[in-house]
Amino acid sequence: MTETISSKMFQSKTRTLADSVCEQIVTAIVIGEIPPGQKISEPELAKTYGISRGPLREAMRKLEALRLVERKPHIGARVVNLSAKELIEIYRVREALEGMACRLAAENMPQDEIDSLRDLLDEHEQSIDQLDGRSYFQKEGDLDFHYRIVNGSKNAKLLEFLGGDLYHLVRMYRYQFSVSSSRPKRALKEHRQIIDAIESRDPELAEMLMRRHIGAARKNVEEKLNAATESRGE
Repeated sequence: MTETISSKMFQSKTRTLADSVCEQIVTAIVIGEIPPGQKISEPELAKTYGISRGPLREAMRKLEALRLVERKPHIGARVVNLSAKELIEIYRVREALEGMACRLAAENMPQDEIDSLRDLLDEHEQSIDQLDGRSYFQKEGDLDFHYRIVNGSKNAKLLEFLGGDLYHLVRMYRYQFSVSSSRPKRALKEHRQIIDAIESRDPELAEMLMRRHIGAARKNVEEKLNAATESRGE
């Protein structure tokens, strides 16, 4: 069975040194400090994070399991770099599955979870304001709006699909394609509209708004990819 983010090391009661370093490296990858495609130097990482090679190798295995790092013969370990086609395909899958999750959340999410999610969005708004609207970074698991919606659907299979192997890849690209654009504030506004629909117990509207929200993010990604292609003269 695919392991979900809720059962990963970040929420374990018995966190190891490797878990802690893995979490730090995940964040560095998600926000682009270690960019897609960059070769991973284990000695440099060991020095940066003050960790011996043994726990670092364990952390690297965890990063590979999270599909953020891939190891190739004669090349070594690199941060995953999805093709444009793969990235758009992921967004289209998200559009369908998260739309379904939002519909189910409107039917199943308890009021206390809705109230808690509104509080989370208030925290996100403060974070966006502190960054002058330049980016929208969400920490993993319960601090992630999309994860909370999927969890609120009360559908174990959706949580397995959307909180599993591709979870951190989605976080990485969701964040990096929001940087230096008008998306962060628009995304926050769309998040609030989605919560309103869930609280109103309107499944059709909730699903439509989520699909539209992810569709808008996909279009933003496509525009940036096209601009990058044009700038290279391809």
